[in-house]
Amino acid sequence: MKKESRILHAGRHPELFHGAVNPPVYHASTILHPSVAAMEASGRTPFDGVRYGRYGTPTTFAFEEAMAEVEGGGRCVATSSGLAAITGALAAFLGAGDHALIADSVYFPTRKFCDSVLARFGVEITYYDPRIGAGIAGLMRPNTRVVFVESPGSLTFEVQDVPAIAEAAHRAGAVVLMDNTWGVLNFQPFRHGVDVSIQACTKYVVGHADAMLGAITAREDLWHGIKTAIATWGHSPGAEELYLGLRGLRTLAVRLRRHAESALRLAQWLEERPEVARVLYPPLPTDPGHTLWARDFTGACGLFGVILKPAPKAAVDAMLDGYRHFKLGFSWGGFESLVIPTSGNAIVRTACAWQPEGPSLRFHAGLEDADDLLEDLEAGFERLRAGG
Repeated sequence: MKKESRILHAGRHPELFHGAVNPPVYHASTILHPSVAAMEASGRTPFDGVRYGRYGTPTTFAFEEAMAEVEGGGRCVATSSGLAAITGALAAFLGAGDHALIADSVYFPTRKFCDSVLARFGVEITYYDPRIGAGIAGLMRPNTRVVFVESPGSLTFEVQDVPAIAEAAHRAGAVVLMDNTWGVLNFQPFRHGVDVSIQACTKYVVGHADAMLGAITAREDLWHGIKTAIATWGHSPGAEELYLGLRGLRTLAVRLRRHAESALRLAQWLEERPEVARVLYPPLPTDPGHTLWARDFTGACGLFGVILKPAPKAAVDAMLDGYRHFKLGFSWGGFESLVIPTSGNAIVRTACAWQPEGPSLRFHAGLEDADDLLEDLEAGFERLRAGG
């Protein structure tokens, strides 16, 4: 089946649930065993079957099965948030004395976990230029265990040459972990050399800004180690959140198309504006990452960046404060349009320079009519000019 058909059926087994179209929501912590022998047997393979609510219920397993199929991986581990998926996956592979290579463009909480937790536990962290490609081979050490990629970066949108990075990492015996939240359906990580794919399902998978959820999809041979680490750290998604993730999956393909169509239209319009220095969106032919994006991705989403020409902060604030549709809010991937300023401390770089020409912003194109969104942007630029 094509992927748009697969996401409608993945993880669904009506024959197990009296013909119900959707898997039931299991609210469960304690699981009863019929005998001491059965309880002891369940402990020998704690992650098979239903043994304890934190390890998973049929709702959990349905979501994990669906995500593994969507990502093209072996098996999946669900977590309570995207950050829990990132931190849990990193912790599964790294210990004192190990070395990790982390893209300099990663999601800021990923960097914070590396610097404030992994480093404190004795893991060596090296940040690398996300555009390094095969050159990452020069940064590999005998103790490098993990290469972490995020493509595109969620604030600065550099597209990484994931296949080249993966080839170099595997030659050196390292595993490749990827934050694939921007790619969602449109980047098949395991076809490009990734060993573990992470998604903040809070974003596009849930799609309605009403649940926190994460997923780690891995090669079959890596799954057990990740599941063990996640269980040990105590990460566990809620039953309702899993259900909302499953529900969101069924409409993901059609929503993504609308998000991407609107984002491209807005990005093309913004490129022509005199107030704009650059638009950061890989589907644009003018974007530095466009060639890699066109080679490796089958589509896009609604998240993009804008670099304004120099303007006073008060004028930029007035532009943002007055939007009707682009509300100020963190996260993205829901039905609503959002914007955040990304200037100042929002972007931290240590391996490569980030020098925007002026104030930087991140937009998420929601499901509103694109004409309404363009009117909102136009009115914002009027406020920008008035404030300048």
